[in-house]
Amino acid sequence: MNVPMSWDEWAQHDGVALATRVAKGELTAKELAAQAAAAIAKVDPPLSAVVEVFEDAVADPATDGANLDGPFAGLPFLMKDLGPTLKGRLQEMGSLFMRGNRATADTFLTRKMRAAGLNLIGRTTTPEFGVCSSADNPAVYVTRNPWNTDYTTCGSSAGSAATVAAGAVPIAHATDGGGSIRIPAGVNGNIGLKVSRGVFSLSPLLSDLSGLVSIQGCQSRTVRDTAAFVDACRGPAPGEFMPFWSPPEPYTRMIARDPARLKIALSYQWGEYRATPHIAAELQKAGRFLEGLGHHVDYALPDLDYGEAFAAQTTCYISNFAVVISNMLAARGLEQPPEDLIEPINIRIWERGRHTSYADRARMQAVFNTTSRSFGAFFEDWDIILTPITALPTPKVGTTEYLTISDNPDVLDWFGNLWRNFAFTPLANLCGIPAISLPLAAHENGLPLGIQAIAKQANDGLLLQLAAQIERAIDSKWNAGQTPGVHVTAE
Repeated sequence: MNVPMSWDEWAQHDGVALATRVAKGELTAKELAAQAAAAIAKVDPPLSAVVEVFEDAVADPATDGANLDGPFAGLPFLMKDLGPTLKGRLQEMGSLFMRGNRATADTFLTRKMRAAGLNLIGRTTTPEFGVCSSADNPAVYVTRNPWNTDYTTCGSSAGSAATVAAGAVPIAHATDGGGSIRIPAGVNGNIGLKVSRGVFSLSPLLSDLSGLVSIQGCQSRTVRDTAAFVDACRGPAPGEFMPFWSPPEPYTRMIARDPARLKIALSYQWGEYRATPHIAAELQKAGRFLEGLGHHVDYALPDLDYGEAFAAQTTCYISNFAVVISNMLAARGLEQPPEDLIEPINIRIWERGRHTSYADRARMQAVFNTTSRSFGAFFEDWDIILTPITALPTPKVGTTEYLTISDNPDVLDWFGNLWRNFAFTPLANLCGIPAISLPLAAHENGLPLGIQAIAKQANDGLLLQLAAQIERAIDSKWNAGQTPGVHVTAE
């Protein structure tokens, strides 16, 4: 296939740069779509990260209503196969049970993306219903890490993370209910921002109050792409339960300035969950780097009952997902999850969570409240909490203890095992506060290790400012300037 750019040139452009070239008339949206489709064809066979490419959207970027005059000017964009729906397109949620499920309408955020000029050209892999840590089920697909295909991408935004890391597209859709943007960003060497509550709408299916912990977002390779995505796609749909907020100026302008000197708290142990010595040392190294940028860095941690907080978070996930599965069953006139179509842990989640009482949820909400207040008090004295994204090394493909194909009979034990690796991300969802994963560190085997910065409610802009300051300081060389083995530039 003839493409307008060399692969080196394609990989050097972020989304904003490509959109700028289209706006100047140097390239067309159709040429970008053709190059993105060729890039996916080049890198996806070893990764299994893309479920489907929409050939009509590649052939005609305006076919689904992408506003080619919007700020992204027809930029090719992949959608995680979960969350916002695309009218007439399949959304199968990583599940055999949902095969053939076709959306009847665009959701509000989908319309915002199209209005921003994003050309939604395909869908990417996710674990079943977005529940577990990796899109790793041989009956559906096994998504692999572009840095080393023996390892997982983690999840749940698995395919989006892999395609961005491999250079197929500069930016892709992701969702985060407990770390599902930040964990795969950290594991694949991308930038992943979980925004505060009150930024992206979940309309019409949920609100920020009924969704409670889940937010929308993206995977990217540059801070300005993430900033531009938030600027273009944020905002409430009519009838939101809670007020949405806007920053005093667009993030794309804010990130041009360094933040003031920040008080940054390092932390690598939350309750009983502790990072390995190597990961703790990588966090310390990141702290020293930030001291070199003029920030005050020390060890500190919010004062709260972490065991209680994780128990409440587990109750939230089990009861939320049980309702999701019950609704899917009811839509098909079923009373029980079919064991040959729904994965074992998700069936156990349904069994345990479907009878959750109002009193159980009220106790959970009370812990959410005390946990959020503790973080709030902490942020009266500190600007940022810095943690590793994961506590343990990236699992290899087929490590079933983290997967919903696990045969673990105890769903609480299964969640406890998840927290041992992924303790540092979910409490930001519980509290509705922003957090970002930055590709600043590495595991002992050389795979990427994200460093997470967390801030108080509505301080998303501060996180992006800090990320942009770091990006300038390292001359945009995230991952120490390395690229994955599976990459558009690789022969």
